[in-house]
Amino acid sequence: MNIMGELALIFGICLVGEGVAALLPVTFPASVISMVLLMVLLLTGVVKDRHIQKVSHFLVANMAFFFLPSFVGLLEHMELLKSQLVPLLLIVVLTTPVVYLVTGWTVQLFLRCCQKKKEDPHA
Repeated sequence: MNIMGELALIFGICLVGEGVAALLPVTFPASVISMVLLMVLLLTGVVKDRHIQKVSHFLVANMAFFFLPSFVGLLEHMELLKSQLVPLLLIVVLTTPVVYLVTGWTVQLFLRCCQKKKEDPHA
């Protein structure tokens, strides 16, 4: 698939996510809905990874640029952030290791489950 087709596919999934979010009775981020929809399409084989490979590689390689608008938004609220610097740093310092630990444990659990399935395919 060419790059324009891959972009059209990704943007089409994003558009469907926006539509689903608009129809929901509760507020839910359309980007999350779109990612879940893309995951389901990839897992079911409706969309193959080769269908979005070029664009996804480009987006991942240039991911840092997508954080610039958020950083500029933070700069606009620097005074508020300065007044809350100690609690913010405390939260960051305490939660970062917790996230790493939980992620590591989850990956280890997943790998153990996959290993058990390989050893005993009837389980």
